[in-house]
Amino acid sequence: MTLIVKSNIKKVVRELQKNLDDKDSITSVAEEVGTALERKVEDLLEEAIKRAKANARRTLQARDL
Repeated sequence: MTLIVKSNIKKVVRELQKNLDDKDSITSVAEEVGTALERKVEDLLEEAIKRAKANARRTLQARDL
């Protein structure tokens, strides 16, 4: 299942760095970052589903994250 658009990761990294005063910027992102990020998002969603079910809800809400 694909939740993360890997081509956007580098764009987001670049955008987030604008807020930092750091002369050594990240210029590339390894392929494994996308895979690891995908797994973290899946883990977050699995836990959120458990919370929603524990609260007898059929709607996943932001507060479940």
